[in-house]
Amino acid sequence: MNNPLLETSIQSLKRIHQGKVRDIYDIDANTMLLVSTDRLSAFDVILPTGIANKGAMLTQMANFWFEQLKDVVPNHLTGIEPTSVVTDPAEKAQLANRSVVVKKLKALPIEAIVRGYLVGSGWKEYKAKGTVCDIPLPAGLQEASKLPEPLFTPSSKAAVGEHDENISLAQCAALIGDEMAAQVAKAAIALYTQAAEYALTRGIIIADTKFEFGLDENGVLHVMDEVLTPDSSRFWPAESYAVGKNPPSYDKQYVRDWLEASGWDKTPPAPALPVDVASKTSEKYMEAFERLTGQPLTLK
Repeated sequence: MNNPLLETSIQSLKRIHQGKVRDIYDIDANTMLLVSTDRLSAFDVILPTGIANKGAMLTQMANFWFEQLKDVVPNHLTGIEPTSVVTDPAEKAQLANRSVVVKKLKALPIEAIVRGYLVGSGWKEYKAKGTVCDIPLPAGLQEASKLPEPLFTPSSKAAVGEHDENISLAQCAALIGDEMAAQVAKAAIALYTQAAEYALTRGIIIADTKFEFGLDENGVLHVMDEVLTPDSSRFWPAESYAVGKNPPSYDKQYVRDWLEASGWDKTPPAPALPVDVASKTSEKYMEAFERLTGQPLTLK
């Protein structure tokens, strides 16, 4: 197994942002380079332990979905090969199978979350109030019940180390305008619906996911960042699904469960993961990729 890549160093380009997972470099006025590292965050804290091959898997899975869904909403990919903008051999090696050249977009200040099943924070709220993000739902639903229809439940975008917070549809409209809020909700639900239908044919339920959107210079809405990966989505194996219990998942819930049991108080620094937990997490990500795409992961 490859050693995890926790940070990139591309000296030939200016790094303009370092997120929880991605290092972003400036190319020119219109484009930038996104490199997915093997960093993993949980409870909005970056862990000291990387997950081998995670960055390659995230990039290739997102690219798979961007291709699948390109007729639903435009996306940020340019089609430019990363190795055409970085020529140094040592720097190129850091980009292999884990980087994309993307359009610069004006990011909207919300996360577009779509929930198809009642789980997680939504289930907790439903038990208390009969709602999810203050949206009323029918009585009698159980944990992991499929919702009558997918729900758009936006959240605020937090800085690294801070927590995203659910916001109401009215708050979303106040941030980005009524018309744009309606457009984002429609786009997010359309993306989720088409992806969820496809995933079921591959034996995977997409319980929920989050999208990020941005506008190009003409104000056209694009989906950006990453889409439908285990970092941004809750994937359940269909064969293990049963209403009334939270199914095992391909996302980082496995790591969250270990961290919860470790007694960590969810403030930095996070504890290092045991070798077996990191290895099992990598296996879960790889299995999700192969099941969804039908392809082996491309590694160096």
